[in-house]
Amino acid sequence: MVIAVDFDGTIVRHQYPEIGEERPFACEVLKMLIRDRHKLILWTVREGELLDEALEWCRERGVEFYAVNSDSSDRFQEAKNENFSCKLNADVFIDDCNIGGLPTWPEIYKIISEGVSYERIVRRKVREELVPATPPYPKWMFWKHKKED
Repeated sequence: MVIAVDFDGTIVRHQYPEIGEERPFACEVLKMLIRDRHKLILWTVREGELLDEALEWCRERGVEFYAVNSDSSDRFQEAKNENFSCKLNADVFIDDCNIGGLPTWPEIYKIISEGVSYERIVRRKVREELVPATPPYPKWMFWKHKKED
């Protein structure tokens, strides 16, 4: 699978043009995706020296990308050379600007590796967080109050 990954706000916390703190488990999950034979594309607005800094930051943490701001296809390269905008060809895009926000990196791995939908993860979280509440009883219903030992 070809996976396009944003840098600022996704791999690291948003501090552009500086490099922010790594989001928990981001590099570890990216390395796992590479081990699973996915092709990762760094998809970022960074250019020039700022891009080089981001790539070096990732390399230092063991993350090497298949491509940068390109899908490496002939069609993409032709359009890029002719100064035309070309949509990046990827199966999945991981970006902090997703509708619904950015899942945690362990959730992202589960979504990709197990085919679990983000909707399913959110529904499970909501169910776990909703604890059935018992309504308070009026004082005159003393027999319904539980005495604690």
